[in-house]
Amino acid sequence: MNGKEVIYFTGNSLGLQPKSTQDYVLHELEDWATYGVEGHFHARNPWYNYKEFLKDSVAGLLGVKPNEVVVMNSLTVNLHLLLVSFYRPTKERHKIICEYDAFPSDLYAVQSQAAFHNFNPDETIIYLKAREGEYCLRTEDILKAIEDAGDSLATVMLGAVNYYTGQYIDLEKFLQLLIKPAQHAVSILHMQPEMY
Repeated sequence: MNGKEVIYFTGNSLGLQPKSTQDYVLHELEDWATYGVEGHFHARNPWYNYKEFLKDSVAGLLGVKPNEVVVMNSLTVNLHLLLVSFYRPTKERHKIICEYDAFPSDLYAVQSQAAFHNFNPDETIIYLKAREGEYCLRTEDILKAIEDAGDSLATVMLGAVNYYTGQYIDLEKFLQLLIKPAQHAVSILHMQPEMY
């Protein structure tokens, strides 16, 4: 970088570009220029079927069966779809817990959903922050935030891997605390959905 050799430690976020990426993107741009909208069916890799030929590789990456995964939209769009479907706030139960340093568009999705339901995001969202002088969240601090929110808690949105710090959050540890039989409906997105 700038004529100097560097060691790249931010692979948990964007990561280095694989060497073949540029060629793949250029092929798609050439097909777009050549075929326009007809690229959905006539490009070298027809766009209409992307969800089908990506299914097996994504399923392998996630450790699930191909019939349990679909590739669609962007993460932010999918978060909005999940929140529109499962965030059903009431006057008493509207709080959302999420990481303070979650990806910016993830935070935007949470903030905009709170506002959409006529709640002030600054009062509705409980941001999890690492302790002073630390970079990662402690499990006990996450558990305490969930317990402290009590019956006012409607949604917990935690990434399994924080994009900023690379911290792995073991979502299994929070599962039993979040499931309260006959009290709340819980939606869980996990790496092994057949367990639920």
